[in-house]
Amino acid sequence: MTSASEPEGSVVLEGVTKKFGGAIAVDNISLHVRPGEFLSLLGPSGCGKTTTLRMLAGFEEPTSGSIRISGQDVVGIPPHKRNVNTVFQAYALFPHMSVAENVAYGLRQKGTPKSEIRERVTESLDLVQMRSFADRKPTQLSGGQQQRIALARALINRPAVLLLDEPLGALDRQLREEMQIELKLLQSRLGITFIFVTHDQGEALSMSDRIAIMRKGRIEQLDDADSIYDSPASAYVAGFIGQQNFIAGTMTNDLSVMESPFGIINASGPHEDLAAGMDAQAAVRPEAVAVALATGDSTSTAANQIRGEVIGVSHQGETLQFLVSIGNDQTLLSRVPRPNAPRLAVGDSVLCTWDTASVHLFPSDQASQAQADIARAVSNPAPPTSSISL
Repeated sequence: MTSASEPEGSVVLEGVTKKFGGAIAVDNISLHVRPGEFLSLLGPSGCGKTTTLRMLAGFEEPTSGSIRISGQDVVGIPPHKRNVNTVFQAYALFPHMSVAENVAYGLRQKGTPKSEIRERVTESLDLVQMRSFADRKPTQLSGGQQQRIALARALINRPAVLLLDEPLGALDRQLREEMQIELKLLQSRLGITFIFVTHDQGEALSMSDRIAIMRKGRIEQLDDADSIYDSPASAYVAGFIGQQNFIAGTMTNDLSVMESPFGIINASGPHEDLAAGMDAQAAVRPEAVAVALATGDSTSTAANQIRGEVIGVSHQGETLQFLVSIGNDQTLLSRVPRPNAPRLAVGDSVLCTWDTASVHLFPSDQASQAQADIARAVSNPAPPTSSISL
């Protein structure tokens, strides 16, 4: 079945669930991807992101729900009959073939005329700036060059949607960052819908038009990078993206105000699940916390202020990071751009301040569970993918 109202390059999942025996890998998710959008599925190993991608590619079928690509219902349609292509972390290049032969492989399998194959191979290699390497073997290429060839092979079929499953995971940090820029520029130039799976928040934040944060088979938040970073919808998103200072306390009758052992914490607004007298946690990002040398009568006009003692100073290139003990075995992390950073040393008494807009309040049980889930995710990183798609 085809929906004429859904344009080329659109992707729609409605009520999609995938079970493996009694285990639910994807739990009733709905997602609309716009044509030409760069959307990332972000989350730790086991959150359902790769299973979702494999259902889009046709390597897995949903247990229930519908999937449409460019308005076409693709449930039950095999991978080679879908107008998508997939790039995996394992490049799956044939070592005995040249670069050009690897890129041409899919067209040859389809019986495309040789003259058209030559033209499209040249076009695809030009897209990834690899035409001069056409006669080389994959073993003569670097990891980044092999990744470009894998992209060229996927793009030669001119898919409406390109699916990418941890494609940069095997590269070193510097090359990975370079490829992030190249991928985004390539996607913008082609206007193809990219759906990108990653467990690396930096990749997702730097490249995506929107990000779907996944947790336990569900989408926790779907939004642009700024909204996800500045306005997390849940304690899990707040803790998973970037770093947070979490401060425990109890809600007052004013649901924008929390009492803590360190003083009153003021937020710009409450979480919808909070009530007066409820245990809560306030989340504040390190870059929102300003630190200044404190004297006995130091005061500030800031809405939130806590005194403490510097117990650690880290130099991180463009920023200085201060670890501040505020008592009761609680610490605050402050990250300040180097030109604006105070010159503080371990043992200095400081005043930590931040504004109400930087505070997000969450029910304590949600925040504690989220932090436990994140800790498990960090201790069990995503394994490298090994699936192959030609």
